[in-house]
Amino acid sequence: MRVTLVFTVLNEAESLPALLDSIAAQTRRPDEIVVCDGGSRDDTVALLRNERRFNLRVIEAPGANISRGRNLAIAAASHEVIACTDAGVRLDPRWLESIVAPLADERHHAVAGFFTPDPRTTFEIAMGATVLPELRDIKPEKFLPSSRSVAFRKSAWQAVGGYPEWLDYCEDVIFDIALRERCGAFAFVPEAVAYFRPRSSLGAFFKQYYRYARGDGKANLFFKRHLVRYATYLVALPALLAGLIWGAPAVKLLAALLLLAGVAAYTRTPYRRLRHLGRDLPWPEKLKAIVLVPVIRVVGDVAKMLGYPAGVRWRLQHQLDGRPLR
Repeated sequence: MRVTLVFTVLNEAESLPALLDSIAAQTRRPDEIVVCDGGSRDDTVALLRNERRFNLRVIEAPGANISRGRNLAIAAASHEVIACTDAGVRLDPRWLESIVAPLADERHHAVAGFFTPDPRTTFEIAMGATVLPELRDIKPEKFLPSSRSVAFRKSAWQAVGGYPEWLDYCEDVIFDIALRERCGAFAFVPEAVAYFRPRSSLGAFFKQYYRYARGDGKANLFFKRHLVRYATYLVALPALLAGLIWGAPAVKLLAALLLLAGVAAYTRTPYRRLRHLGRDLPWPEKLKAIVLVPVIRVVGDVAKMLGYPAGVRWRLQHQLDGRPLR
């Protein structure tokens, strides 16, 4: 079974060496690597072209979004089995061996790997605990993998029309849903791990989640989930705060208890993950991480509430103008 590894890059000169080194350390190396560059202005392309450890080809496509870049790389792949990752990660040494193993069985068409946080600061530890799932959080039969850790047959990619080039974010969710509908559930291989560094600032995180939610709006994804968020922040929370401030004593007590229960439910899972991710932090840094968790949750929710209607507006405008979404 011969394998092509694909990924896209854009100004990744700083993070690229770690990914390339982790590919070199694989117990099973790819038979070829195809990388699409979307118009880097740093040394990304030079680093790739100077790489001598692999059979590596570079496609330069200035202006291509990540979907277009992946499609170009996969179309250029010589082999039927495609493994896909992203710049900005490093791969466990057994990642490729593990993620392509189920495809030796002709009954499998797509494989979901996993990814875990690779934090370097207290803020990134708190970020990872807040937004990235642990293995226990995953239901394999429903899991839609990130394209930083996935493998599939090229024929399956062709059958679903590739990645949706009309989407700049959440493109892998649409691709995963199409693959699952066409080929059945992904084989889940949790030991195929990509180590992913969380965002290192609230500003970068806000931009990331705004774009994710805008992508949801464009693709008409997760409407109920977004509706619950609006109801929580715009209806339930103001009602509880009003009861706490202006209500009778019994109403104030009830409002306070409900607020405390809500905060506990809101932070329970991140704090559970933080016990693992932050176990080696000194206590002052642990306290900092504990304080950061609810701040990160709120910032992420605000970003989503602003991004989602922007995506919906884009979708409606395209529909009104008669422009295709796909």
